[in-house]
Amino acid sequence: MTENEIVESTIAFVKVTLKGAEGGHDWFHIHRVFLNAESIAESENVDILIVQLGALLHDIADAKFYGGDETIGPKMAVEFLTSIKVEQRIIDHVVQIIENISFKSSLENKEDRFNSLELQVVQDADRLDAIGAIGVARAFNYGGFKNRELYNPDIRPNLNMSKEEYKKSTAPTINHFYEKLLLLKDKMNTQTGKKLAEKRHQYMLDFLTQFDSEWRGLA
Repeated sequence: MTENEIVESTIAFVKVTLKGAEGGHDWFHIHRVFLNAESIAESENVDILIVQLGALLHDIADAKFYGGDETIGPKMAVEFLTSIKVEQRIIDHVVQIIENISFKSSLENKEDRFNSLELQVVQDADRLDAIGAIGVARAFNYGGFKNRELYNPDIRPNLNMSKEEYKKSTAPTINHFYEKLLLLKDKMNTQTGKKLAEKRHQYMLDFLTQFDSEWRGLA
């Protein structure tokens, strides 16, 4: 297979696998991350195929929809990429991206954590889709999916969560902005990612200001 054929086969696989998925983690999320990753990669010296496959497969089986099992996604990726005869070095790298891309993984203090420029590009692309207007929409879509409160002033954001606390959290959706989304701008890896995050971050700040005013009957 050529690289283009590998990418096209992976796109087809992801579309079928994620059919009917929760709206914030469906094919359209993957497609946006894929486009973001390709855009960021233009300014970075990366293996573009690894970036493309990492973006396409990073949420192939998000653990939050599989009882917290973080092994299913990597296994599915390995099985698929092996079936289309992708080089083992590429498979290994893509799996490392899947295993290390998430925000909750960053809550673990591991000195030996895997890192690569390809991971940084895909991670920035994924984080961009978690902030801004799309980020607001995804946050409330997932909150509705989990039947969470929009906001509860009696439940304060937990700004020092461990990975396990983050995974088990059932806090209102507004808390998620303070516990994760507003932190992402300063966690971007690449210069392109940092630049793109600025506007999206400001959009969320403006949204939260308006939300607070309306909540208190002031607007």
